[in-house]
Amino acid sequence: MTESARRARWRRYWDKHSKTYDGEMRFFDRVLFGDTRSWICQQVGGEVLEVAIGTGLNLEHYPPETRVTGIELSPDMLAIARRRADDLGRQVTLQVGDAEALEFPSATFDTVVCTFSLCAIPDHRRALAEMTRVLRPGGVLLLADHVASSVPVLRATQRVLEWVTIPLGGEHFRRRPLEHVRAAGFRIERHDRFAAGTVERLAARKPG
Repeated sequence: MTESARRARWRRYWDKHSKTYDGEMRFFDRVLFGDTRSWICQQVGGEVLEVAIGTGLNLEHYPPETRVTGIELSPDMLAIARRRADDLGRQVTLQVGDAEALEFPSATFDTVVCTFSLCAIPDHRRALAEMTRVLRPGGVLLLADHVASSVPVLRATQRVLEWVTIPLGGEHFRRRPLEHVRAAGFRIERHDRFAAGTVERLAARKPG
């Protein structure tokens, strides 16, 4: 499968998934992710980019004065995010975009946010490199995702699940973005890992 065909298939998957996405994520917010969305969004400052903004579930958690730009590969997901922003009365810049090839100049944003999305981006290392590129020196990277469990039996279960979830929707359960952020030279300022080690969130500052 060519790169363009893979991208098109990925986009179609998330367009279709947009119809049930909010309900699924609200469930996981209640039973697994806890206060992670507010934990992330209350730490932003300056010009903010949210990568893979999805249906805009984070929008209600940003401080009112926050200037947010959001990119999303799926037009159908983005349409829901636009309606949500309108309902909230939020002025947000939303556009279709690819997390692996951000269409912004380097050092554009003070904060970059990505929640529960790196698990489904095909090349998450490239996406993290792009987030680093568009972040200003001294800027803050805020990430949250489900990751490889710290419990061996759960980690083995995640491995089995990936035999189905990766071919179906590109969903990975055993990635650890923290490792790549550290390798890129970021200073980890806040870090939590909970729910048997399956959920991880962090705030990291780019060298300045």
